[in-house]
Amino acid sequence: MRSVRVPVDTLVEKLRTHPASAFEKTEAIRTLPLEMPVEEASLAPYLTWNRQHYTRNLIDKSDLYELLAICWEAGQSSSIHNHRDQMCWMAAPTGRLVVENFCVQFQDIAAGKCRLEASNTVDLTPENPCAVDPREPVHWVVNPRAANQRAVTLHFYSRPFDTCVVYSPEQGACGDIRLHYNTCTGNQ
Repeated sequence: MRSVRVPVDTLVEKLRTHPASAFEKTEAIRTLPLEMPVEEASLAPYLTWNRQHYTRNLIDKSDLYELLAICWEAGQSSSIHNHRDQMCWMAAPTGRLVVENFCVQFQDIAAGKCRLEASNTVDLTPENPCAVDPREPVHWVVNPRAANQRAVTLHFYSRPFDTCVVYSPEQGACGDIRLHYNTCTGNQ
């Protein structure tokens, strides 16, 4: 049975009560969006849209985690990327997205070379939050054009990070990129 929707600030208050150990395992944080689904209207201060690229909007940040609202126009996707060995959980208060995971067969960051193999896909919906598998942490997120709607995802990252590795399986290439927030209206 689905829980009553709560303001995003209530979710943040709950996140702040979790001990450091909760951010080292997938289950405690993965179930949080099911127990406390977020009211879409409460996300309004954190939502910005860009027709060219998804946006990363900071909601809350501590030494243990950062919580972002990511806004996707129909057809937008992330690059294939990792999370610098940090845990990641995703929820979709709005929309239906696809997360495709990859197995890294080979990577040499210094040489900019890699070989990936697609491993599985997960539907990311309001009813189905997911956690990135720490054994296969390389993935991308897609808001399918066929969905013909905007989507908002909440991303919970253990230990904030400001760079990641992006991959191009078609070119067999990979490299580091710097991450940024489109908005920082949240607590930092």
